[in-house]
Amino acid sequence: MPRTTTSRTPAEPTTRNGKRTTTKSRTRTGTGTGNRSRRVAAGFLLPALLLLGALVVYPIGYSVQRSFFDRSGSSFVGLDNYLALVTDDSLRTAVRNNLIWLVLAPAVATALGLVFAVLTERVRWGTAFKLVVFMPMAISMLAAGIIFRLVYEQDPDRGVANAVWVGVHDTFAESSGFPRARPLPVHPLAAAGGGAFVTKEAVRAGEPVRLPLIGVAPGRMPKEARPAREPTPPSADAVTGTAWLDFTRGGGGKPNVVDPAELGLAGLRIEAVRDGTVVATATAAADGTFTLPADRADGAVLRLPASNFREQYNGVEWLGPSLVTPAVIGAYVWMWAGFAMVLIGAGLAAVPRELLEAARVDGANEWQVFRRITVPLLAPVLAVVLVTLMINVLKVFDLVFVIAPGSAQDDANVLALQLYRSSFGTDADLGVGSAIAVVLLLLVLPVMAVNIRRIRRETRR
Repeated sequence: MPRTTTSRTPAEPTTRNGKRTTTKSRTRTGTGTGNRSRRVAAGFLLPALLLLGALVVYPIGYSVQRSFFDRSGSSFVGLDNYLALVTDDSLRTAVRNNLIWLVLAPAVATALGLVFAVLTERVRWGTAFKLVVFMPMAISMLAAGIIFRLVYEQDPDRGVANAVWVGVHDTFAESSGFPRARPLPVHPLAAAGGGAFVTKEAVRAGEPVRLPLIGVAPGRMPKEARPAREPTPPSADAVTGTAWLDFTRGGGGKPNVVDPAELGLAGLRIEAVRDGTVVATATAAADGTFTLPADRADGAVLRLPASNFREQYNGVEWLGPSLVTPAVIGAYVWMWAGFAMVLIGAGLAAVPRELLEAARVDGANEWQVFRRITVPLLAPVLAVVLVTLMINVLKVFDLVFVIAPGSAQDDANVLALQLYRSSFGTDADLGVGSAIAVVLLLLVLPVMAVNIRRIRRETRR
């Protein structure tokens, strides 16, 4: 007969009151381990939580409470401090400028960082370029403010921005050689309106014409100017004369007389005018002499046009009321474009090259590849950079405080600067200052929420 075998089943765990003792012991062990882990984690986190509460939570709570009280902190005023943000002119300017900062600065810095990151991938010296662009990040805001305060100096001899601007302007526009030059009452010249001067009498061929002026500092005379001299010999075929600076350094000399130490007005433009029409023109030589044809200039009056005497172009008032905010934003972009470039460059290194090559093979040009492939793939990185810079510009203080001069600080005002002025200025009001701090917090919270939501979405992928 075939042998029958019975399979052995593992012994059931002993039970007590219908329950498995093994399972219960395991549950107790797991619960004990979990509780112990939580206690250890809480022990490690407690110092950080205490520090966070002392340095972040308590100041925020106290600022919110203080914003509902008056200057002294003894009387409850409700929302009056918040209403001051929209009724006070300086506070309204600060809010408006913060909105300008929030729109322009992050967008421009991110766009430049994107352009730099894409372009530097195609050149061999891209690493050196990235180093130069990122270098301003090593400079503090205070140092950068001092640098750009000098860059935006109004005097072209000191300010780099105006030196470049004036150089470009003077390349395409004729500059005045003798600003503020003028004749004396004893001189044979009279004002003609519009800044020009004319001879008091008509000129004649063969009779030397004298055109003396004063008001030009010897140090501002043209470099090519030479000692003035009388035109010799007088000719009946031409109207000749001398235009010179009728001033002798150290004193001496006589008016209307060409003295040996006096310089010719080299480059002075002279016009012969008859019946309101310019019939001939001349330019004074290095020694001030000039010649006009007698057939046209004889019997005419000579005019020194206003273009000789207009004020020299001194560039743009970068730190004036209308341009001070864009100027400070330019300094901020100079600092933070390198930060954007480095982060975007890291994201660009992770872009699959086969996608770009496939697009080029399909006939896409470089602009289409950039717009349709590179930018969409870099969208998460661009969002990180943009959000980070938006949070950063809401707190900008150093650059505005250092770059903007006292006369333009009201026009360049931002909320962080107004917070300092309201809390610690000569007319300090801690209630208004606390209200500004709360508003800044409320402005930052939505941006932080967007950033946290994006980070969580990236973590789930």
